[in-house]
Amino acid sequence: MAKTIELYWDIGSTNTYFALKLIDPIARAHGAELVLQPFNLGYVFRRHNYVLMEEPSAKINNRKRDLDRWAQKYGLAFRFPDIFPIKTSRALRGAIAMRRWGLEHAYVDEIFRRYWEANDASIADYAGLRAVASGLDVDADAFEAASESPEVREALAQATDGGLARGVFGAPSFVVNGELFWGKDRMDFIEDELERAITD
Repeated sequence: MAKTIELYWDIGSTNTYFALKLIDPIARAHGAELVLQPFNLGYVFRRHNYVLMEEPSAKINNRKRDLDRWAQKYGLAFRFPDIFPIKTSRALRGAIAMRRWGLEHAYVDEIFRRYWEANDASIADYAGLRAVASGLDVDADAFEAASESPEVREALAQATDGGLARGVFGAPSFVVNGELFWGKDRMDFIEDELERAITD
C-alpha cells in the first residue's frame, strides 16, 4: 500500500517552516508521498478565542531564541520577519490554485522561503503572490482569478474544517496511518509510524 504523509500547514506558522524542511528527506527515504493540506490558522484561532502573541514576554522571547537554535542546528537561512503576523488566506488559496498547474509544492516552498528567509511579507497580498506565480511561469492574472474562485475558496474551507474534524488543532500537524502528530519535533515518531506501515 502506498504510504502518505499529510501535512496541515499555514504560512503564518513558524514551526511549519522547519517541518517542511525536515519532512522532505524523511518522505523520500520511505518512498512516501507528501500531501499538503492548507489549514487556515486565523479561522481556527478565532474559533477557539486564541489571540496570537498574547503570551508572557518571557515565553515569546524564549520561543524566538529556540527558533534560532533550530535554524543553526539544521543550517537553515531562517530569520524572524519584521512583519508578523500576516493575513494568510490568500497564500493558502494560492496553493490550492497552483494544483491546476501541478506546482503546489514548488509554490509552497517559495512562499515559505520568501517570508521566513527573505523577510518578504508581500506574500500576504496578491502583489507578492503574483510575483511568485510569474516566477513559476504561471500567468499572474490566471493565478489570481483561480485563487479567488468560489471553488478554491470552498476547497480551503473544506480542508480546514476537515482537519478540525480529524482532531487537527494547529500547524504543523501530520497525519500518517490515521495517527496525528503535531509539531516540528515529532519526526522520530513519524518515521516510526512509516516503518510500522511496512510491517503491518
